[in-house]
Amino acid sequence: MNYKIKVHIADDHKILIDGVIALLNTEDDIEVEGYSLTGREVVNWSSKNAADVLVLDINMPEMDGIEVLKTFKQRNTQIKTIILSSLSDPKLVQELMALGANGFVDKSHANEQIIDAIKVVYNGIQYISEDIKVKLLELYASDSKEVIEPEFINGDLTEREISVLKLIAQEKSSNEIAKQLNISLKTVETYRSNLYKKLKVKNVVGLAMYAVRNNIV
Repeated sequence: MNYKIKVHIADDHKILIDGVIALLNTEDDIEVEGYSLTGREVVNWSSKNAADVLVLDINMPEMDGIEVLKTFKQRNTQIKTIILSSLSDPKLVQELMALGANGFVDKSHANEQIIDAIKVVYNGIQYISEDIKVKLLELYASDSKEVIEPEFINGDLTEREISVLKLIAQEKSSNEIAKQLNISLKTVETYRSNLYKKLKVKNVVGLAMYAVRNNIV
């Protein structure tokens, strides 16, 4: 029997939780382990239970998502966390990632992106909604001190890695890349991981910046 990714959902709106659970239940390799309605419940749950991925809202009673992430960081909690929120200010996203969040999905795109995000983050890759990546690029571009330009090393990339990089920069999801290149989702994530290492960037924004600055797209 194949392993199922165990997911815990934290949001103060039960109707949203029910919707996400219904969506995730359509996937054979994902299992909803449970849910929490407050930040305090999430912290208490994390000390007694285990899941692979936590889908976490920012605005919650008792403790917000930021405080939850700070607590996780202090405790060195290993669970991978995806922020699912309607708050998509790029500076806030930066702060959340610095606190240890592994992904960010705007609630308005949850139906299209949350399944892909869970699988990507579970495999150790950072996931950021396509619209948020654009906002982060604009933020970096507005402050030259924050822009890190990777060294031009196209010669060290394979032809397939360049193809994957180009599609990532075009805001294609991992599933879309897999279908377009006729390869498995796992293979796409392997290429993505290799690109992070070779280009010495930490997220999809860095990949997109490299592709744009080196005329790959």
